[in-house]
Amino acid sequence: MEKMTCTEFEPGRRFLGRLPHGKDLITSIEEFCKGNSVQMAAFSLIGAVSSATIGAYDQKQQVYVTFREEGALEIVTCTGNISLKDGSPMVHAHIVVCDEQGKTMGGHLFSETIIFAGEIDLQELVGNPLERVPDTITGLMLWEL
Repeated sequence: MEKMTCTEFEPGRRFLGRLPHGKDLITSIEEFCKGNSVQMAAFSLIGAVSSATIGAYDQKQQVYVTFREEGALEIVTCTGNISLKDGSPMVHAHIVVCDEQGKTMGGHLFSETIIFAGEIDLQELVGNPLERVPDTITGLMLWEL
C-alpha cells in the first residue's frame, strides 16, 4: 500500500481581497500571484459568478468532461491551491455554485468562469514550491513530491 507523501510549509503573507468584476476567476488569481510573487498558496473564496465552467475527471478515459452554466450563480464554496506548472503559478480549485432556485452544481473549476462579485482569502505558503507534473497512473497533473 502506498503511503501519503507530504512537504511542510510555513505560513507566509495572507491576502484578503476583492476579485475583479467581469473577469475570469482563474486568470485573475493567477495574475495576482504572478504580480505578488506567490508560488504556493491555499485559498477560499465567496461571491457570485455570471457564468461557470465546471467539470469532473473521467478516470477511465483520463479526460475532463466539462459543462458551462450561464446566469446568476451564487458561490456556495470554492477552495483551491496555487502551485507551479512550467514555472508559473497555477490555480487548482473546486467550486460549488447554486442558482436562484437553490439547485447546486459543482466540480473542478475551469476558465471561463466570469466573476460577478467575489472576495478571496489567500494564504501564501513559504517553502520549496511544488511543481505539477504528469502522473503516469492517473493522467493528471499532480505535485512532484
